Amino acid sequence: MIEVVDLRKRYRKATAVDGLTFMVRDGCISGFLGPNGAGKTTTLRILLGLVHPTSGRATIDGHRYRALERPLGRVGAVLEASNYHPKRSGRNHLRALAAAGEIQPARIDELLDFVGLGRAGRRAVGGYSLGMRQRLSVAGALLGDPQILLLDEPANGLDPEGIRWLRDFLRGFAGEGKTVFISSHVLGEMQQLVDEVVIIHHGRLVAHETVGELTARAAGGTRLRSPQAARLREALEREGIDARGEGDRLVTAAPSERVGEVAAANGIVLHELAADTASLEEAFLELTAGGGIE
Repeated sequence: MIEVVDLRKRYRKATAVDGLTFMVRDGCISGFLGPNGAGKTTTLRILLGLVHPTSGRATIDGHRYRALERPLGRVGAVLEASNYHPKRSGRNHLRALAAAGEIQPARIDELLDFVGLGRAGRRAVGGYSLGMRQRLSVAGALLGDPQILLLDEPANGLDPEGIRWLRDFLRGFAGEGKTVFISSHVLGEMQQLVDEVVIIHHGRLVAHETVGELTARAAGGTRLRSPQAARLREALEREGIDARGEGDRLVTAAPSERVGEVAAANGIVLHELAADTASLEEAFLELTAGGGIE
């Protein structure tokens, strides 16, 4: 379990993270969203022990990263600014990571095949494309067979096939009861992938809920169809609910649960009752006042 409690990070006069509190539950894929400079990367780096917080705490299973007994066996990470020795082969890069983490290198060739770099593993990383380096980062994150993945823009540079591969892998990983915490600016892809989102703005939490809850709340309207639409409209108006439409179709800003209650109380037949939903992008922009996406 990932837990962040009243986390703050200040750089001289700038505040990157300001009282951030949230918890990421095990066994799901959680998206981490925010405009440029919102504090996402700083938060991930604090979780990984790369940055010291000014105050508060960020823990994994109740411990700071550096206090974990086998950190690479518990947490795998892909950071956007990963460093590689350009003349070192992909295979030797993973060997160096395994040695540093006291991990047996037996899985290296298996992981290179898994991420689609089996043939490129002996080539120098300096000749890799950005997408290939991202795949190599994923292989490095998996060396210790972790239960948690922290990913910062892992799809950056991947082609459509690579994005689909990453999506399928992450779904399978979470399906085993493991945890994914992923930061990305590709909101259309995030809407397809994640179970819930943590959205921050100016270093503060502005939303933490499922994608369905967030998009339904952002839209806040209801579509309905009834052979008794005129009667339903009158019944809604008596309850102070404005509805508009033509023929057997109506739309209203009232929540679908309330509309259904009014229809049932008046014995009105409904052929359709659906809550309008916004896209994740629309909900995000509404919450962050149109701030740029990191």
